[in-house]
Amino acid sequence: MTYTLQPITQEQAEEIAYNWHYDGKYAFYDMEADEEDLAEFLDNNKRNNSIYAVTEKKQLIGFFSIYQEENNTINIGLGLRPDLTGQGNGYTFLTTGINYIKERYSPAFISLAVATFNTRAIKVYKKAGFKETTTFMQSTNGGEFEFVKMIYTCSIA
Repeated sequence: MTYTLQPITQEQAEEIAYNWHYDGKYAFYDMEADEEDLAEFLDNNKRNNSIYAVTEKKQLIGFFSIYQEENNTINIGLGLRPDLTGQGNGYTFLTTGINYIKERYSPAFISLAVATFNTRAIKVYKKAGFKETTTFMQSTNGGEFEFVKMIYTCSIA
């Protein structure tokens, strides 16, 4: 699979926000589940070229949000199209994003936060080299949920 990352268009953002719906407990990740996140995702000024669409053969298959933090760290969020989840696509999708970030930003670290119930994603993150650091509670989607912060150490070339 050859994935391409490029700044997300408004049309792509709306496709993800309104048409991507995950099954069961993963509905937690539907953009419409959190009004504040939805508004930010749809507002081009708030996105500020920090969200990238991932395409394969011009088909939208996912997205990465990429934010520069202190200490030469990039914080990411990501989403894979619902019909592509649970089929072994996550590792290639994730490592494509990691490689893009390493080439473009040359960070020392890449961090992310994931809901602790999402053991499927945590397994993929660990396989790619992320290490769990801390757990914390976060208000989102109308409640309090436990998340784990994970860090990937970029190898120095």
